Amino acid sequence: MVQKEIQYIIKTSSISLVVALVISVVLSVITFLFEREFNLDTAFVREFLYGTMMAFMLTLINSTYFDFLTSKVRWNPNKEYQRILAGFLGSIPLSMAGIWLVRFIIEIIIEKKSMDAFWENQIFSNYLGSLIVTFVVLLIYYLITLYKKLQENKFKEQKIIAGNASAQFETLKNQIDPHFLFNSLNVLSSLIEENPENAQRFTTSLSKIYRYVLDQKDKELVPLKEELNFAKTYMKLLSMRFENSLTYSLPDTPIDEDAKVVPLSLQLLLENTIKHNIVSDMQPLHITITMDGDYLLVSNNLQKKEVLQSGSGVGLKNIVSRYSILTEKPVIVDADEANFLVKIPILTKEISLIKNKKYNEVDAYLKAKKQVKDIKDFYGNLISYCFVIPLLAWINYQTSWQFKWFIFPMIGWGLGVAMQAFSVFGYGRTWEERKINELMEKQQNNNQRKWE
Repeated sequence: MVQKEIQYIIKTSSISLVVALVISVVLSVITFLFEREFNLDTAFVREFLYGTMMAFMLTLINSTYFDFLTSKVRWNPNKEYQRILAGFLGSIPLSMAGIWLVRFIIEIIIEKKSMDAFWENQIFSNYLGSLIVTFVVLLIYYLITLYKKLQENKFKEQKIIAGNASAQFETLKNQIDPHFLFNSLNVLSSLIEENPENAQRFTTSLSKIYRYVLDQKDKELVPLKEELNFAKTYMKLLSMRFENSLTYSLPDTPIDEDAKVVPLSLQLLLENTIKHNIVSDMQPLHITITMDGDYLLVSNNLQKKEVLQSGSGVGLKNIVSRYSILTEKPVIVDADEANFLVKIPILTKEISLIKNKKYNEVDAYLKAKKQVKDIKDFYGNLISYCFVIPLLAWINYQTSWQFKWFIFPMIGWGLGVAMQAFSVFGYGRTWEERKINELMEKQQNNNQRKWE
């Protein structure tokens, strides 16, 4: 844990220093362009270093503060403005405190001024310029954040649509499975001759099942109460089919109106239970659906068939995949020699969509390695630019200041650095490629956290 904190401090400080140097160079160039004079004397060096200290402190404070807001505080995804407002309101006093600290270091520690002179010089106009720079940087940051948020929402929608499409296909395939229909029609045929009243109930239950499938096919989540009512209808249908060979129980506790689950998840679990287990008078199957906190439990006594039907286990994998898109809560599967248990999360209205994608480990390593190399090359080029361009300007100033030739390498090299930044950080590539890199890094971080 300590090592992780140290790595975070080093990373944040390094980025803050690079940003501070870039800001100082840009401000120096702007000063030159407007004032038309460029004196590389002691005063300039001092002002450059002081400006770098100020920019470093402001970048370090605000980046740490925004990291805290993003990673440590849980925000309502439907009220993003709260995080933006907290960012602005919190950044202003923190930035002013940072400016005051830098001014204290410069005037008291470096320039050896008295405390009285220091306090007399603490007027708002001395803070205004730094606050304006901070405000502009914050505005740019939130515009970028808003753009990324919009793109992430599009990505989430596409993932959910893809997951639901797969789920709909799998569910309809299971429901219209010839084996299922064949058995259902056989049962119906027998009931028509033996018990017309039960045949009528069987037909009604069968039609309700198909109606529910059609009604829920376009939904991402459904109320738990509706899913349990569907499960009750589905179990009645199975009971008519297997008679005394199958028993079941459903929760009798009040259901929260906001509780939701993935649609047709119970149908897939119940169908898998029938597929994988022996159901007979000699070996009756007992299915129990209960609630445990924020999980719905589906359990049965385990009596595996010697020969499983084709496609076994696909339904469970489908449920796990859909839940992994919607929440961090895992689908839990627990089995022993006597029982089989599946726990699916019960979600609420305020769910947090999580991007989750599996990657081939070799491809992930190679892509991450290349990304790290590209980032190192970029920062090396940027640091070289920040040191070499001022040196060229100084040489130009000492030799032939009438012709300011250093501007040409400054602009040309600067464009090269900008293009490299676009390439490394993905601003010039498609959004999907950038998202793959982000998800890969998050996946690797999640894997590391599992072992901590």
